[in-house]
Amino acid sequence: MAVLAESELQSQVAGMQGWEVRDGALEKSYDRGDFDGSMAFVKSVAEAANAADHHPDISISWNTVTLRWVNHSAGGITEKDIEMAEKSDSLAG
Repeated sequence: MAVLAESELQSQVAGMQGWEVRDGALEKSYDRGDFDGSMAFVKSVAEAANAADHHPDISISWNTVTLRWVNHSAGGITEKDIEMAEKSDSLAG
């Protein structure tokens, strides 16, 4: 899968609430209320990631989960990362 051109990437991200490009990855933090909420959200993201065979970098800090989507093998952000970021938002509710 090809890395998105900068103009295409910026156009896509502009329509994605809360997402930003940071250090070469799509990144967003979610407030899940408490540790149990964070862990439940991570579990749902992990299941979707396994089903898509595309996995984010995940950071958990009690009530906050930060996801970073990037296609390491392609060397940047691809359409699959955009799709999975949008899927993450739908899982967050």
